[in-house]
Amino acid sequence: MSKIKQTKIHMLKTDDNELKIPEDLFNLITQGKPNWKLVRERDGLVNHSVDIIWLEFKEDGTFKEKHDEPAIGRGLLMSPFNQFFTWQTTSITEIYEQKENYLKFKTGNSVYELYKLT
Repeated sequence: MSKIKQTKIHMLKTDDNELKIPEDLFNLITQGKPNWKLVRERDGLVNHSVDIIWLEFKEDGTFKEKHDEPAIGRGLLMSPFNQFFTWQTTSITEIYEQKENYLKFKTGNSVYELYKLT
């Protein structure tokens, strides 16, 4: 049996309870400035991302399709879209509020607010 080596990225937790990748590493991985901010309601945890996609899963939990828009049953994936992704939520169970640059939604685990920064 072969072992898979997993690369670990050291995250920084700010005084404001934000979880951040050091800026030089973030720019190397993402090649850009964050355009999205996700805040988890229960503890104020903040994640940033250059881009986002919405993932839909089959009944058995395997990947079905990716989307550009949120909807009930879709989970959020924050860039980069590789093994170094910033954050992934479970599927949306309820959308509380949706505006042009703002979304408040509930998943199976948490309530989030998503802001478009640019």
